Amino acid sequence: MATITYPEGPKTSYPLQHLLALAKDPIGFISRQSQGNRKIIYFPMGGRPTYILNHPDLVQEVLATQHQNFTKGSGLIRLKQILGDGLITSEDPLHLRQRRLSQPAFHRQRIAAYGAVMSDYAYQARERWKEGETIDIEPETARITMAIVGKTLLNADVEGEAHEIAEAVDTMRERFHIAVFPGMQLLDKLPLPHNFRFNKARQRLNDTIYRMIAERRTSGADRGDLLSMLILARDTEGDQGGMTDLQVRDEAMTIFLAGYETITNTLTWTWYLLSQHPDIEAKFHAELDGLNGKVPAMEDLARLPYTQKILTEAMRLYPAAWMIAREPLEECQVGGYTIPANSILFMCPYTIHRLPEYYPDPEKFDPERWEGKAKDSRPRFAYFPFGGGPRQCIGEPYALMEGALILATIAQKWKLRMVEGHPVTIQANVTIRPKYGMPMVLEKRA
Repeated sequence: MATITYPEGPKTSYPLQHLLALAKDPIGFISRQSQGNRKIIYFPMGGRPTYILNHPDLVQEVLATQHQNFTKGSGLIRLKQILGDGLITSEDPLHLRQRRLSQPAFHRQRIAAYGAVMSDYAYQARERWKEGETIDIEPETARITMAIVGKTLLNADVEGEAHEIAEAVDTMRERFHIAVFPGMQLLDKLPLPHNFRFNKARQRLNDTIYRMIAERRTSGADRGDLLSMLILARDTEGDQGGMTDLQVRDEAMTIFLAGYETITNTLTWTWYLLSQHPDIEAKFHAELDGLNGKVPAMEDLARLPYTQKILTEAMRLYPAAWMIAREPLEECQVGGYTIPANSILFMCPYTIHRLPEYYPDPEKFDPERWEGKAKDSRPRFAYFPFGGGPRQCIGEPYALMEGALILATIAQKWKLRMVEGHPVTIQANVTIRPKYGMPMVLEKRA
């Protein structure tokens, strides 16, 4: 057997020190360990060898070059309680089969057809808002994105249920947060308040999805949306079979929740960044004014390159999927080090997106990073907000179009101004969100 060589890492003063530090402040812990020029950092966590990969080349090794040697890991056990074996949580060969069946729903032409719905829901929201009103932009954006994903992917109007569904998602997110503590799985079946809340929240979401599945199977109609495709799809490259209701539920739940969670967080942080950078906001508004008042549509995106750069830069600073974890199936080599089986590898877009060798003045919000030689010279995995390799997010084109259309449509009419003195703190969980919300005052554009 090869000699196991551990890279340099933080020392411990007492058992479980790193595990507790990671649970208390995950982004702070990872950021502190990633400082300097170290490409890989080792530390023991809960009795398991754990590594932070802090270089694009190492990320590429794990997510792309050696992807078959890694699974998504035990940390997804809690997420499976929510999503089942959907595209985010499943492993091959199930993942490969389900991705084949889901891919047609994200074809370029089909995504283009969703654009009108995205713009329409954003337009409805901006027309509801009032001059001088203070709104928390995160739940307001969640209401828009949830309605969009419900309509475009499931052909269902869930806007009226948005508040209840959002509460259910928040409850389950809390459950995932405590999954890092040893022994928590043993408490799942006890009659504890947090278990009751979780089970009720999961049932609330299941009721919504299964209701949609039953209605579609009864009608037998192919409405051209994801749900119809999941129900009618046959695996022509595999067993020729279709999906059970449970499999349809898992994929629909995955895309329903991921489809609104990711872009909600991205837009929330984008509004915050624009409010802090009036020069960038002014250039953004000048680009929008080139539409001469026309509500943005998919065909207008080619005329909004700066808008898209703003989103790209916001996802650099605040990637919704801020952490990716993998576990090796067997002992392997990564970055010249022997990685033993039973290890955990963390890859953190939040910190790699701030490496100064690729992003000078990395904390600066600068959409112009995403043009010319500066953009072209970076390694592939210097920027990976949607992951990479064979498991790169299937919904990336959908999310980017949705983000640009919502942002442009709202900003045609409104400027959003932060409430003075409000604290802005990152809360890192499955995604990164503002811990205390993002209250903003609406100011109508001239």
